[in-house]
Amino acid sequence: MAKLVYGLNQSLDGYIDHQAMSPSPALFRHFIEQVRDQTGSVYGRRMYEVMRYWDEDSPEWSADEHEYAVAWRKQPKWVVSRSLTSVGPNATLVADNVEAVIRELKAELKGEIEVAGPELARSLGDLGLIDEYRIYIHPVVIGHGKPFFAAARPPLRLVANEMIDENIVRLTYVPA
Repeated sequence: MAKLVYGLNQSLDGYIDHQAMSPSPALFRHFIEQVRDQTGSVYGRRMYEVMRYWDEDSPEWSADEHEYAVAWRKQPKWVVSRSLTSVGPNATLVADNVEAVIRELKAELKGEIEVAGPELARSLGDLGLIDEYRIYIHPVVIGHGKPFFAAARPPLRLVANEMIDENIVRLTYVPA
């Protein structure tokens, strides 16, 4: 059975903003390994559109960026959206029966399936489908933007913490 994991970078004041918090080299290496080991990813429309950046190579990318792109392209993606009519390579559009599709993925696959996007994570969390929350805390205060949690969550229990580099800590929680 697969485990559904929601994880994103977060500021000290609880916001996510990929432009305000660039990953350090150590954190980026961590993400490369994570993506390489994942069974797949479930995206909401907005986050999927951000991640489509990795679909095509760019000549100015570093070796690590090329490595990340290769790993990201290989993994299957499920995109939850009612407004999209098509998705890119190695992606499946999920427009209806989201709960049934995710339950089926969890039952049929093994490993970790990433959930990306706070609104999607809220919906799947409300359905009791998220098994783990990973918060990558950055030492910045943004003061605005989308919060990591799009709505109140039931109690969570801390199960692990890990220093990724001298500034980034990953906190791992499970539903209590």
